[in-house]
Amino acid sequence: MRSLEVLGVRVEMPTNKPIVLLKETDGSRFLPIWVGAAEATAIAYAQQGVEPPRPLTHDLIASLIPALGHRLTEIRISSLQDSYFRATLVFDGTIEVDSRASDAIAIALRTGTGLVTTEAILDEAGVTISGEAGEDGEVAAEDEVERFREFLDHVTPEDFEGRQDEGPHEA
Repeated sequence: MRSLEVLGVRVEMPTNKPIVLLKETDGSRFLPIWVGAAEATAIAYAQQGVEPPRPLTHDLIASLIPALGHRLTEIRISSLQDSYFRATLVFDGTIEVDSRASDAIAIALRTGTGLVTTEAILDEAGVTISGEAGEDGEVAAEDEVERFREFLDHVTPEDFEGRQDEGPHEA
């Protein structure tokens, strides 16, 4: 399994569809996952530390887990079927529950649970950003990540409200 980090949420142009960008922790591949507007907002809230006036569904789930005496030990981006990512929530190391990838990511951010995926999924859907700076493109990839982070500094969850939640790879 390959460890992933959530870089953030943005709106892909020209389709205006929200996308979550994941990056393999010990590598150079990125995993873009198109998500619905509500999930994009939930993910952006968690990343920005925004607490809504009332708990969102993902906040409720994150609160229920320890209240019921369990621990979320891992979240896997487990499959890509018909252009849709699916995830698995792993509780107490043994109990597995199927989930949409977008919901799993929102829950992972709220619980501090690690995200992983398989080498096969990264081979199939991962993107390596290459450039002119070096043979491996590492400098260009770092520049792209920096531009993405600058975008995240200026985007708000409200930017995702009212967007259509259809599209390829939507979780």
